Parts: sequence; C-alpha cells; structure tokens
Amino acid sequence: MKEQKQTAIPATTINLTTLQGQQKANAITLTEAVSLLWKHKLLLLIFAVIGALLGTFWANWVRPQYSSDALLKLDIKGNKAGRAMGEMGMLLDMASPADAEIPVIKSRKVLSYVVDAEGLCYDAIPIGFLDRLTHKEGRMSISSLNLPSDMASGWKAKIISDEEYEIITPEGKALAKGHVGKELNAPYKDDSVSILVDVMKGRAGQQFRLSVMPPLIAARKLAGQLRVAEQGKQTGVIGISYSHRYPDRAASILNTIANVYLRQNIEMRSAEAEKTLDFLRNQLPGVKAKLDSAEKRLADYRHRIGSVDMSGETQGLLKKEQDLNMQLLNLEQKRQELTRLFKGSHPSVQTIVRQIAKIQKELSKLKGRAEKMPLTQQEILSLQEEVSVNNAQYTSMLNNIQQLEVVRAGEVGTVRVIDYAAIDRSPTKPKKSRIQLCAILASLLVGIILIFIMRILKSGARNALEIERETGVSVYAKIPESSNRTLRKNKRKHARPLVCISSEDPASEALRSLFTSLEFSLSMEKPAILVAGLVAGVGKSFVSKNLAALFANSGKRTLLIDADMRRGVVFSKSNLGLADVLSGMAELESCVTESKVDNLYILGSGKALHAPTDLLHGETFAKIIEQAKSLYDVIIIDTPPINLVADTELILPIIDFALYVLHYGRHSMDQIKESINKVERLSEAPKAFVLNHCEREHNIGYHYYGYYGYKKRN
Repeated sequence: MKEQKQTAIPATTINLTTLQGQQKANAITLTEAVSLLWKHKLLLLIFAVIGALLGTFWANWVRPQYSSDALLKLDIKGNKAGRAMGEMGMLLDMASPADAEIPVIKSRKVLSYVVDAEGLCYDAIPIGFLDRLTHKEGRMSISSLNLPSDMASGWKAKIISDEEYEIITPEGKALAKGHVGKELNAPYKDDSVSILVDVMKGRAGQQFRLSVMPPLIAARKLAGQLRVAEQGKQTGVIGISYSHRYPDRAASILNTIANVYLRQNIEMRSAEAEKTLDFLRNQLPGVKAKLDSAEKRLADYRHRIGSVDMSGETQGLLKKEQDLNMQLLNLEQKRQELTRLFKGSHPSVQTIVRQIAKIQKELSKLKGRAEKMPLTQQEILSLQEEVSVNNAQYTSMLNNIQQLEVVRAGEVGTVRVIDYAAIDRSPTKPKKSRIQLCAILASLLVGIILIFIMRILKSGARNALEIERETGVSVYAKIPESSNRTLRKNKRKHARPLVCISSEDPASEALRSLFTSLEFSLSMEKPAILVAGLVAGVGKSFVSKNLAALFANSGKRTLLIDADMRRGVVFSKSNLGLADVLSGMAELESCVTESKVDNLYILGSGKALHAPTDLLHGETFAKIIEQAKSLYDVIIIDTPPINLVADTELILPIIDFALYVLHYGRHSMDQIKESINKVERLSEAPKAFVLNHCEREHNIGYHYYGYYGYKKRN
C-alpha cells in the first residue's frame, strides 16, 4: 500500500506541473501580442482598407438628415402653487414642472394631430442605387394617399415631367397620370386609388415607392425621433429638435407640434372654466323660477290682506337675516372649493365649517325673535326673506357666469413659443469622417480578433523545454518562418534550398544549428537519417532538403531519398525513382540524379505501380540503403507523415537516426507522446525533434540584430 501511494504522488505532481506548463505556454504576453500583430500587419492593413471602403460606401449611402429645433417656455409665474413648487424644487432638487410637460409633448394626443396635419402616414421613397449613392435622388411629398387594402404594397409613382407623374400598379402597369397639387382618383379592379402630391422634384423617369403607415405607428415613430429636454435646470425652457431628410419638412413638422401643443394647453386650461359655466347655465333657469315664484307669493299675500307697513324692528330683522344668508352662501362656496383640494379634516375646511355653524346659530335666534311678532308681520317677513335669498343666489350666479366668461376669453395658457423652428439646409447626418473612422477601427478589431482566434486554435506545444520534459527527447532546433519573399512565392519542387539562396535568413541560421547538433550526435560514419512529420504540412521536406544541402556543403556526398511515393515532394531530373528500384524495374545508380548543389544527389519517388507499403515490405529497401552507404557519405530519407500512413513505420527499423519535425503550436502534448511511443516500439535508433514554423521571438535567430557578417580588412 505504501509503495502505491509513493508512486501515485509523483504522478499527480507531474500532471499538475504539466497542466501549469501548458497554461503558461498558451498564455500570451503583451510583447508576444504586439509581435503577433506586427507579424500579420499585412492582414491588418487589408482589413483597414476594406473598412475604409465600407465606411466610404456607407457614408455616401446614408441619406442626409437635416435638423431643426424650437424653444418653448413654461410660464409658472401666474400660478402661485406652480411657482412655489418650482422654487422648492430648486432647493430640494425635485423634479422641474417642465418634466411633467415633456411626456405631454410626446403624447398621442398631440402627435396624432401632427401626423394627420403633416401627412406623416404617407411616404414616397426614391428608388435607384446610383442616385442614392451620388445623392441625386428626387423628391415627392404626399399629403393624401389611399391604396387598396388588399394590395397596399408594390405601388410606385414615376415622374413624367416637372408637373406630371403617373401611378404604377404592383403588376408594373401604368394606371393613371396626375398633376402636382391636384388630387388623382383612379379605379383599380373593385377598388380605387387616390393620391395628392404637394411637391415633386427630380428628373424624368425617377421612380418612388409609395407606402401607407397606420396613424398609431406613425405617431410612435415620430415620438421616437423627437428629442425633447429642458434647457438647464429648473428654467422651464423646453427644447424640441427633430431630423428629417428634407429641411423644410423638419421645420414644418416641428412648428406644427409647437402650435398643436400650445392650442391644447390653452384648451386644457379653459376646460375647468367651461365645465363650471355649463353647470351654472343649467342651474340658472331653476333659480330664476324659484325667485319668480317667491315674488309672486309675496305680491299675492299683500294683495289679499292689503298694504302692510313693516315696523322698524321687522325691517332690521329682515336686513340682518339677508346679510347672514349672503355670508352663509359665500362660506358654502368657499367650503366647496376647499374640499376639491383638501380633505374634510383639514384645518382650513374645519374653520369654514365652524363659521357656517355660527351663522346658522344666529339665524336660528333671528327666527325665534320673528316668532314673537304678529302673524301678519311673520308672514311678510318669511315671504320677504325667501325673495331676498333667491334674489341673492340668482344675482351671485349671474356674476359668476360673467366672470368665468371673461376668464375663458382671456385664457392664454401656461406655455408660450420663444423660437419657432427655422429651415437649416446644412445636413447634420451623416458624419462621414466619423463613419469612416469607426469602420476602419471596427475592421481592425475584427482582424485582431481573427488573428488571436487563429493563435488560440494553434494551442499546441510551443515550449521546447516542455516537450523535452514530457517526452525525454531533445529538441535540436527551433526554425522560424523565413523572411525570404522569393522562397515564399516560389514553392515549386525544384526550388533551391533556403540555405543556398539566403544564408543570412534567421531560418538558415536555425538550420545550421540543427546541422551542428546532428554532427555531434551522429556516431556512425555513414548515417541514414530519417526526416518525418507527425502530420502533413509541418515542413519536413523543407527541413530535409536544407539539411541535405548543409551536409553537401560540408564536403560530404549526400543522397536525398524521396520516400513519399504517394505525393513525390522532392524534385528529381529523372522520371525513375525509389518505386522503380523497389519494384526491380531499374537500378539505383540509374535513378539517382545530380542537383543544383554540389555533392547533393537526389533519388526521386518514382511511379509506384503497386501500393507503397507493399513495395517497402521485405528486405529490398534495406539492401538499397546498404548499397547507398557504399556510394554516399550521408543518406537523408524524406518520409510520409507518421500518423497518416504506415510507410514510415516500415522504414524506421533500418535507419540510424530519426528526426521528427513538429509544427509550432499545432500538436498537443498527448499527440506528440503518442507518436513517440509508437516509433519507440519500432526502432531503438536515436531521435530528436525539430520545431518548425516558429513565431518570431526576440531570442530566435539574428532577425532583430541584422546580418552578422565579416568586414574586409584593409
């Protein structure tokens, strides 16, 4: 049990260390990010150019917008409560009275009138790609449009002359011709079409797409386009701005909004007076009838009993009773006004109630005194009192009606227009330079994201120390991307090796480092070196050709064998090759050709008439290698990928050294370890890794130091 625990702990530690190493290797530092972006600067430049072109197109495609603005003033000086709330709001940072008016301006009650008055339900949109791109579109303003409900889309209007146009049906046929300023009515199937064009500008042949929008949708759209805000804090000044593709329409719509809101504000202010007037006018005939009835009863009583002289006491009692009734009537009116604003328990209401109770008590005392008078005097006093009360009530109602009529006639509302909207012919949108800049930045951002996504997708092994620690196999070289443009463009098989055409390239320096490491590692006199990749596209043929050229340049007769008989990646002047030698159709010496590099000879892949794995089975290939060793000093075998075909597995047992090429950042550590375990079961020959296609780093090659050459002494 102890032994199992002791072996389990190091395994866990190794796994944690491996995970931390992978996370560290996949992390991108700021320096690496800048270097990565600089490496793909051409791609970023392409994205920037595309962004500039798209920004220019969009800036010209968007129709110009013209803005207009108006100023309204909310007058709260005449309203004591409103003025008090405004002053308190400045002290307590409360909402301004103007904040309550902004939703009213954008309400359907106001905007529905504007939509109807300005014809915002109807639209004629110009058609034409080039006309829109060059801002040469025509204009057609419609104040009335009626289309069949079952076919409301697809209708067009076409300019014929400066004053004449024609309507085109959804079927593409001309329906009727109309004139500017005159309503056109034309029958269509079982329905009819009517249109009234107010303004029309444009070249002959210009077409417009006609559309009708529901009033509710048009009002909501207008509310969303309006910008309404108080200018300053607690100022009561409201600013309204609106944008439209025609400057005169922007000013006209805004002025209509201001006028409709002003009119509705006045109507709302006079609505209460109008309601009170209606109530008093309805009650006035009844009060007049009661007054006439009381006067008639008084006259009839006097006529029946004759003339009755009222004593001084009776007249005084009557006068005092009349005064108390007038006071009682006024207090009742005040109480009704206060109960609209406050509850019955409010101190102001309670004060009025106490005053009314006091007057009613005094009236009761007066009635008690009147009961002690003679019956004739009492009756006269009662009838006279009834006439006086009804007459006072009737007179008060007449006075109130006159006052309310004066108030209604002189009502000006709480809002006034400071500035009406004016026509501004300078477009506010689009901001072309801003659009182009945003498009360029957005394109660059897309390019940067794409570059980092590509970097993340290549999340394989990048660290040589990590590969050596996990596999126990040395990494002999890290070969960066070549900076030679000629080599990048010319990827043909017969292209000369990089070390021969650009010796100062950082990749050439890394290849020389690989060559040096191999020389120290090879203990045999005439080694057979295998160069293979885990998968296709890692650059193993590039490594094998340059490595063979370096051996040849060192004075050793070198044979480069193309063992990839499926694709044939190494150029040979002869059509015959390895496949022909293995099948017995040709001899080795007749198939080998010279290359452009001294001491370097090529054995091509040839034409395989049978499966390459069948040709490699047996001892034929081993005999070919032995024969080649008698003729050449170094043999380099370029083989197919290990994880794709079994050809390399058949070659492994007879080689002296194996060189496996890895692509920087492409292979996971598990893939590398799995491949190494596979080849170790087949061959005990020494082996090493080459990390190819490495990203440029500050510690790779001489790229950042320039070419380190020798100066000629005098």
